[in-house]
Amino acid sequence: MSEIKLKSTAELQVMRQSGRMLASVFHYLDDQIVAGMSTMDVNNLAERYIIDQLKARPASKGQYGFKYALNSSVNHVVCHGVPSETQTLKDGDIVNIDITLEQGGFIADSSKMYLIGNVTPLAKRLVDKTYEAMWEGIKVVKPGATLGDIGHAILRHATKNGYTVVREFCGHGIGRDMYEAPSVLHYGQAGKGLVLQEGMTFTIEPMINQGKAKIKQKHDGWTVVTSDKKLSAQWEHTIAVTADGFEVLTLREEEAVVGA
Repeated sequence: MSEIKLKSTAELQVMRQSGRMLASVFHYLDDQIVAGMSTMDVNNLAERYIIDQLKARPASKGQYGFKYALNSSVNHVVCHGVPSETQTLKDGDIVNIDITLEQGGFIADSSKMYLIGNVTPLAKRLVDKTYEAMWEGIKVVKPGATLGDIGHAILRHATKNGYTVVREFCGHGIGRDMYEAPSVLHYGQAGKGLVLQEGMTFTIEPMINQGKAKIKQKHDGWTVVTSDKKLSAQWEHTIAVTADGFEVLTLREEEAVVGA
C-alpha cells in the first residue's frame, strides 16, 4: 500500500473549497433531475455547471479512459453507470449520481441518491437506510479510531435492516489524486485495521443491496449491477479526520443538521 498522505492546514482549506463547490453542483441538480430526461442530460448539465459556473474541472472525465463527468447508476446498477442518451429516467426510478470535481489541485468526491417521481416505499427505505449507514460510518471517524470501526458500523446498520453490503468496492484516500491510500472497506471488525490520524482525507461510500451482495460487471467494462436484479443504493462523502473528530468536506446545505 502506498503511503498515507496527511494534509496540511493549507491543503485542507483547498479541499474544503473543492468540497463546497461539489456540494453546489448537487444543489443545482436538485431542481433539474426529473422523469423524462436522459442520464446523458444529467451529465451534460453537471459538466457545464462545473466548467462554466465554477471554473473547475470534472475530475472523472478522462480518468482511466472514462469519457463523462459523472456516473449515473439507476435501480439495480450498483456503481459506475455510464451516462446514455437512450437511458431515460422514469417515474419510480432511483438513481445515484456520483461526481468528482478538482480545483486548486485537489479533488472532492461525492454521490447522492435521487428519487424520481413516485418511488415505492421499499425503494425509499433502501435509499434512506443506505444514507443512515454512511453516516454511521462517518460518525465514528476520529483520531485513534480504526478503519475497522467504520466498516463495522456500516455493516451492522445495513445488516440489522435486512440488507447486504457490496464488498468488491470501497472508499479511498483522496487529495491531489483521485485514489490515494487507504482503502476504506464498508465492512470490518471494530478495533481492527489502520488507526486514523488527524489530516487523513478519504471517502466513505457504502453500496447497499436490497437482495444478495453478489454483483457482476456488464460488457461495457464499467457498469456494475446486482446479480439478482434487486435494487442497490449508494451515498458518498469526502471526509477529513480532524483533531477531535471529523469534517465532511462535501456536506450539502440540507445536511447541515445531520453533520453538526
